[in-house]
Amino acid sequence: MSMASKLSKDRVEAIREQIKEFPSSCGLYFIKDANGTVLYIGKAKNLRSRASSYFLPSADLMESRGPKIVEMVSNAHSVDYLETKSEVDAILQEARLIKDIRPAYNSDLLDDKTFPYLEITIKDDFPGLYVTRTPKQKGTKLFGPFTSGGELRAVLVLLQKIYKFRTCKLDIKEDDDNRRFFRPCLLYSIKQCSGPCAKKITKKAYRDIISDLTKFLLSKRSILLRDMKKKMASAAQELDYERAALLRDRIRLIERLDNRGTLSENVQPEAFTIDLSEANEKLQKLLGASEPIRTIEGFDIAHISGSDMVGSLVKFIDGKPFKSGYRKFKIKTVDGVDDYAALQEVLTRRYKYAANGTELWPDAILIDGGKGQLSAIEKIFEQFKGPKPYLLSLAKKHEIIYVSGMDKPIKLPSNSSLRRLMQYIRDEAHRFAQHYHHVLRNKSVIK
Repeated sequence: MSMASKLSKDRVEAIREQIKEFPSSCGLYFIKDANGTVLYIGKAKNLRSRASSYFLPSADLMESRGPKIVEMVSNAHSVDYLETKSEVDAILQEARLIKDIRPAYNSDLLDDKTFPYLEITIKDDFPGLYVTRTPKQKGTKLFGPFTSGGELRAVLVLLQKIYKFRTCKLDIKEDDDNRRFFRPCLLYSIKQCSGPCAKKITKKAYRDIISDLTKFLLSKRSILLRDMKKKMASAAQELDYERAALLRDRIRLIERLDNRGTLSENVQPEAFTIDLSEANEKLQKLLGASEPIRTIEGFDIAHISGSDMVGSLVKFIDGKPFKSGYRKFKIKTVDGVDDYAALQEVLTRRYKYAANGTELWPDAILIDGGKGQLSAIEKIFEQFKGPKPYLLSLAKKHEIIYVSGMDKPIKLPSNSSLRRLMQYIRDEAHRFAQHYHHVLRNKSVIK
């Protein structure tokens, strides 16, 4: 046996020993190279079984998974894992981490495709229910994200039979008396809609329906499911197998309403749209810039009681996130809790190459914070010669923008496209820092 073969065999054996310590629960596994860089992220119902399948002596990876996976395994030096609360959580976290870390051997989930939401337009006189991947910024109540658009649409059809809400895109106003002459669609005829378009129901009665539906979506739905299971058992005893099967399928659909994440834990910033051209024009005007502001880099710091302090960098080009430009920084020089010093360390490390002319500056830099944080990074840029980026900070409490060189902060209207863009960049930097920090605290899997 050659020395190289022996080293390869020893490395694989060491990985197998690692995997023996994995739990048999669901979660994510991370295959890493010799430098600790994540090569591949996968999800598993059984972490130990799934991760070990890459390193079994009898496994024919070329036949079962192709040359790309064979190459990835040949570069693997260690495997780590992260347990999740459920398979749904594993699906959503896998997608988010792949978008954030962009491992070399993950080809799926790298685009900006998002998981769907169930959206209720609660500000409408007669709210509608829709499955959407691009929810509105305001005036709606969202549930999700859900792991399957097809399953969600099937559940929506079933719920519409029970609650008779509308799914059309008509603009229905309570004070529009001409509705009484309107001919409702087929859904009203087959008793799957209450017909608000044709004034077949009052606003109060319709909103009571939406209120009941919302409570149902927020609840565990145990009473309804228990009742349906009793009816299914009764139908089976009466040998009415067709009805029993129908009830079984409906039960499964309703149970799949739980195959969803939460708005706070499973953030999908790509799903929320902004008028980017308008926002960019307003930013250029606000800064008095002679050229459009095309590249913005946002920063944030995350920590818990000063431990595992990390910084994040997100890059936006023409108002859109450029994921390949995202970076993570483990704070090296700061002891205790000092966000100002941590920000200064991160920005110094980030821009030392731009300062010596070997890398381009962004057009603008945005940080999370107020005047104090902005003053802290101004000190960093005082040591750099030549033209520098515009420096901004966005204070979360009142959403006030501070601009370096301007005496007074700026308060933009809540519906301003520029304010939403600034919030998007600030919140994306915060989310990225928190997500990275969360993973670091659970398992040290990312370099």
